[in-house]
Amino acid sequence: MCGRFIDANLRGSDSELSHIKIDPFERRFNIKPTEDVLILAKQSLEPMIARWWLIPSWHKGGLKDFKLTTFNARIEDAREKPTFRAAWHHGRCLIPAGGYYEWTGERSQKQPHFISSAGNEETLWFAGLASRWQELLTCTILTRSANETVNDVHTRMPVILNAEERDAWLGGSDDLTMGAGALLRHHPVRPFGISDHGPDLIEPED
Repeated sequence: MCGRFIDANLRGSDSELSHIKIDPFERRFNIKPTEDVLILAKQSLEPMIARWWLIPSWHKGGLKDFKLTTFNARIEDAREKPTFRAAWHHGRCLIPAGGYYEWTGERSQKQPHFISSAGNEETLWFAGLASRWQELLTCTILTRSANETVNDVHTRMPVILNAEERDAWLGGSDDLTMGAGALLRHHPVRPFGISDHGPDLIEPED
């Protein structure tokens, strides 16, 4: 699962998207579901802003009437679920991140961990699905079983795509093994609250 993440640093000179003019927000280090996030849609990598909590186009009630938890979707079954089925076929996107958080331990003493790239590329490219409900663009992050680089922290992880997988995902591939080879590292960080913000959130805990 992925319930908090940080913005990618897409303004750096080493970004493969340095040619795209995007400066949507000050870099954030505690992004929460229902907040706006940057997505890159279509094979042309068109930058868009979407609300992180997918609402299917067929939802008839108001925004607050939608009760399903849809900020994540399991890649294993998203293709078949009515909530995600249309987006699987017509709403694929990438969601760039600089890392994400997971928690371990008992409910009253949860220990947060910051998880980031251990490979050559700093940005993590999450596989996402986007759905337009009324005039609102919404999205979800796909998850898969955790690989050996993070399974000591959590049993699930985002579907993190390499360059070849990104092209395949946006091109409509149904390969459910995508993201299995993502190289990640993690370290414990100090506990933080819902409103906390800043780069100190990802610093290793003393």
